[in-house]
Amino acid sequence: MYQKELKALKKVNLYRSRELYHDNLIDLASNDYLGLAEDFEIFDKAVEVVRGYRTHAPKASQLVNGYHPIHQEFENYLKWRNGFEAAMVVGSGFLANLSLIEALPRKKDILILDEEYHASGILASKLLQCAVVFFKHNDAEDLKRILQNRTYQRAIVAVEGIYSMAGDVLEKEIFTICDAFDAIMIVDEAHSSGVLGEDFLGVFTYHDISPKPNHIKMGTLGKAMGSYGAYILASQEIIDFLQNRAKAIVYATAPSLFDIALAHQALLQIEEKLEDFSLAKKQRQLIVREIFDTKIEGLILKIDVGDTQKVMALKAFAKEEGFLIGAIRPPTVKSAILRIILRLNVEERVMRDFLMKLKEKLS
Repeated sequence: MYQKELKALKKVNLYRSRELYHDNLIDLASNDYLGLAEDFEIFDKAVEVVRGYRTHAPKASQLVNGYHPIHQEFENYLKWRNGFEAAMVVGSGFLANLSLIEALPRKKDILILDEEYHASGILASKLLQCAVVFFKHNDAEDLKRILQNRTYQRAIVAVEGIYSMAGDVLEKEIFTICDAFDAIMIVDEAHSSGVLGEDFLGVFTYHDISPKPNHIKMGTLGKAMGSYGAYILASQEIIDFLQNRAKAIVYATAPSLFDIALAHQALLQIEEKLEDFSLAKKQRQLIVREIFDTKIEGLILKIDVGDTQKVMALKAFAKEEGFLIGAIRPPTVKSAILRIILRLNVEERVMRDFLMKLKEKLS
């Protein structure tokens, strides 16, 4: 039925498949930035939390009887730590983006997305009846130009804290412009929460931004937190609206109790070991600057390759050396790149040696 399409993908090196990788490979490909997905101390603590209740599964939508004390406790911790008025847990980052972008814009509004916004948001935007516009990547002036057109009732702007492919950080001026035009601002912190800021809470603290009623912070639990799921932080009004209008929240089973408990323990671990994590992050950023003469703010190293065949060959080379790295091809990116995650639980010397070998291979 789809043989021709699959054959065409293989011909241009764009065919994708799942693969089980051996545990002896050193992971520099996943979004487990802090290495917490391999921390069984927090795993055991999460197990004990869940064992304290009669049920280990939510069993229903949050709006039926799936909302659980484990959810509520985590939400209370999140809003307190991040300085927001209200919080809501969601099944995944994809569902969180779908919930926000499908529910918030009304007919007379305008949705403005960064042109490199996540695929989940772009997919959700296709469900809307309002105007949908893209602004140049991380370009505050282009965003301002669009917002100056006052033909809309409300403006909703969607951006990311750290953009997942290039690893660049959201420009602070975009906050200023959204506030000036009273635009609702969705900040997807999937790759910045647990990575950016002195407290590792993300781009808000990195830029010293105090949350305002027009700000929404969305973060995932399946990356730096080493778990699965997501959360939305916003004003009480917006959270109330979402739980009444966001289909991906109203009609979906509530998030896994264990995953939420695990993410809560991960955040407590980050708070407890913040100094160690900060030092390890600085060391890895220094390695990248020394070897590639590149400054990075997070833990994503992007290397432009261009050729899809070459990028796959480099991935194979890394595997032979005992490492997993990301070979990202179109349509995920415009041109093929290597995406290397400088995970904090990988020994500094081991990472340095591999990156030097990779640099030689690229030369």
